[in-house]
Amino acid sequence: MIGRLSFALFVLAFCLTGYVLTWPVRRRIGWPRFFLQWFGESLGLDVRIEGEPIGRDVLYVANHVTWLDILALGGATPTFFISKDDVSAWPLVGMLARIGGTIFIDRESRRAARGQVDQLGQALLFHHPITLFPEGTTGDGITLFPFRPALFASVAPPPPGIVVQPVAIDYGQAAAEIAWTGDDELGPNARHVLGRAGRLACVIRFLPPLAPSDDRKRIAAEAQASITAALGL
Repeated sequence: MIGRLSFALFVLAFCLTGYVLTWPVRRRIGWPRFFLQWFGESLGLDVRIEGEPIGRDVLYVANHVTWLDILALGGATPTFFISKDDVSAWPLVGMLARIGGTIFIDRESRRAARGQVDQLGQALLFHHPITLFPEGTTGDGITLFPFRPALFASVAPPPPGIVVQPVAIDYGQAAAEIAWTGDDELGPNARHVLGRAGRLACVIRFLPPLAPSDDRKRIAAEAQASITAALGL
């Protein structure tokens, strides 16, 4: 575990230094993706991609098992993520999330819902891929929580040219062991994951995009069915 942490801290320091020193062109360099890929590598993550990711004008919809999902999917694609707004206040993690273009939303406030739909819709119009975890939290690695239809309001119907692509993140038999459930603290879970022997295989399956629809319940149900089938659940 000490070796992994040392490598991870080196990657963090290298990327933050590079991000600061290359400020005129840092967006073109793609520091966030480079960081997530190599930070994941340093922690023992071994990512393999199946299927064809749509590179732009896309909302990726993925299952959520662990904090490693961010490293795996963010290292494999130049995606921005949608996250609960309280993450923005986390020490270091919040700063890194902001650098990576994370879109923070308040999922508990109905008053803020309309503004958040508009915010996500506008972000999609900039052609950058965006990832949504519609379960709203991490699961147990064995089953999926119901996908929340309200989170699909910005793509029901989608802005012109935007597609919804389901993504299955699969850790195989290790999923239940590494899952970061709602009752777990991040620290103990991270120590457990880092203390595992060997590499952790992660397959990211990019599935066929969904047909456009103005029914967000239908989109949520079809996305969940597609990912469930891909994971064999």
